[in-house]
Formats: sequence, structure tokens, C-alpha cells
Amino acid sequence: MTVDAVRVELGARAYEVRIGPGLIARAGAEIAPFLRRPKVAILTDETVAGLHLDPFRQALAEAGIASSALALPAGEATKGWPQFARAVEWLLEEKVERRDVVVALGGGVIGDLAGFAAAVLRRGVRFVQVPTTLLAQVDSSVGGKTGINTAQGKNLVGAFHQPSLVLADIGVLETLPTRDFRAGYGEVVKYGLLGDADFYEWLEEAGPRLAADAEARQRAVRRSVEMKAEIVARDETEEGDRALLNLGHTFCHALEKATGYSDRLLHGEGVAIGCALAFELSQRLGLCAQEAPSRLRAHLRAMGMKVDLRDIPGDLPSAEALLALMAQDKKVVDGKLRFILARGIGQAFVADDVPGDVVRTLLEDALAQR
Repeated sequence: MTVDAVRVELGARAYEVRIGPGLIARAGAEIAPFLRRPKVAILTDETVAGLHLDPFRQALAEAGIASSALALPAGEATKGWPQFARAVEWLLEEKVERRDVVVALGGGVIGDLAGFAAAVLRRGVRFVQVPTTLLAQVDSSVGGKTGINTAQGKNLVGAFHQPSLVLADIGVLETLPTRDFRAGYGEVVKYGLLGDADFYEWLEEAGPRLAADAEARQRAVRRSVEMKAEIVARDETEEGDRALLNLGHTFCHALEKATGYSDRLLHGEGVAIGCALAFELSQRLGLCAQEAPSRLRAHLRAMGMKVDLRDIPGDLPSAEALLALMAQDKKVVDGKLRFILARGIGQAFVADDVPGDVVRTLLEDALAQR
């Protein structure tokens, strides 16, 4: 299989997302052209370190690149002030200079945290994303959104800081637990739902075999990245079109906060449930046919994914409390909740005028089914 290259066109800050097998084994050759001196600092997590850190450092060494690494605890709880401070202090102790490169080796948590650390270190150093999860490869590693969670909500502190390069080695996805792979698929299916009905139709057929079929997996990652790159190039800082990428996320972020950013609900699972709720909301508002949310739920069920609030273990707060959590979301504009709604599969749009009582009733109905 060949390596695909998708370019994120941002003028002088443009970069490539390289997608294919074996990229970690040749990481040294890929990263070397970006280095002013043959040394990098790697931020990763303990799980990823056990699987991929040694091969990655070996590939760097073969290209004459020295490296140091810090492995943070795995999990969403790492994406907060304590571990962020630890990462920045470590980078300073490693004497990372402004013209050096920080490498984020891991999933979305590490990518977001390491990218934010690179953004603030010495007022901005370059970084390279080496995403090791499906979710990170198709979404969080591309586009320059970096940040951490706070007590008030998800991703409320951060910066736009574009990577210099993204290396998406699809071979490492074979090491993912089934649940993590399915969670990442929540972001893949989002791209078909928001703007490519043909891609969604292909996913309905190919989705169940992605975990075992490398060529199908590479196609899914490539098309997702192409769509994100096109949107980011048009709207880097989310003034317009980029908001479409938040399909399902207003519901998702409230549910993640309600479940304490724990293993009860992975981010991609929340996205899938959020997309189903967004399509249900669209149907209730008369924007799309009843078949659309039913078709989406059927596909997510066929993929073995969480689909409804009843699929989340443990207690959930009331509809009113969930609405209050949504009001903390960074997508709130002038105090109004912003939802991404749809007129059908592949036809998403931004809505600022969704009646709160319709959202509340939707949540009440969903909670009543638990």
C-alpha cells in the first residue's frame, strides 16, 4: 500500500497529513527535514509508550535524531491543568528551544495537550502529530485545535496552533481495543453525515470491515482528513464553516461533563450519540425526513456502537441539568446555544435559533427510555 498525502492549505503554515502503513518505522526520515538540530522531545501516554515508543525512538535514532520522552497517565483525566503543567515544566527542563520540535505520540488527549504545550512554550514552538488512534487520525490531529479541559467544561482553555506535519500510521490502529476503534468511528461517520452522502453510503457497506481491512481503513481515514482539511483551509478559527465539524458535539460535551470525563463514555461514543440526537432534533424541527435519524441509528447499531442515552451506564442528570451544561459550551454565541442540524444525510448546517423547549423535550424523552 502506498502512503497518501493530504495537504492542509494555510499559506505559509500549510502542512501535510501523511496516511498509510509503516510511517512510525520511517518517522526519522519523515521528521528530519523539519529539524534545526537532531533532537526532539516526545510527549506520550503510558499505554502508547508500551506499544509504540521504542519503535518510534528507534526510527528516530536510525536517522541520527536524539530523543527524550515523557509518558503521562492514559485517559481523558490527563487533559487538565496538573498534567499540562507537568508537561510544560518537563519541556523546559529538557531545554526545548523555540526552533525545536515537540512530538505528540498518542491519541486525542496527548495530541491536544502536547499541541497546547507547544503553543505556549517560549510563545510557540513547532510540533508534529503522530496520532495512534482512529479518532486522532481522522479528527483531532488535524486543524490545529489544542487545549485542555477544566472544571467548567471541555476544551475551554487552549489555542489554535497548527502542526508542522501529521503522520497517521494506519498500521498502529490494529493495536487498538475494539471499543476505542468503534469510538473513533464516531468521528468518521460524522464526516459523511455533515457533508458527503456518498461517503456515508460507502461507510454503511464498508464500516463493519474497517478494523480488519487495511485498504478500507486507509480510505476512511483519507476521506475524513480530506474533508477536515478543506473546511480548516476555509475557516481556520471557526468563524463559519468549521463549526460544521461540531456535529453532535454540543450534546457530546455535555454528556462527557455529566459522566466526569470517565470511561463511562469515550469521546467518540459521545459524538455518535450526539449525532443521533442532532438528527432526531432536526427531524422534530421538520428539517429532515424521519428516515434519516432511523437510518443513522441502524448503522451505528450495526457497528456495535452506543447510540442512545440508555447506552450510557450509570446515572445521568436531568434534562434541565444537561441543558445547563450545554450553556457552558464554547460554541455558545451571545448566550444562545448553537447546534449543527441537518436537512438530510450529508446536509448539515449551523443553527443559532433552536428553541430550548424542543431540546429539553428531546432530552426528557431520551432519558425516559433509560
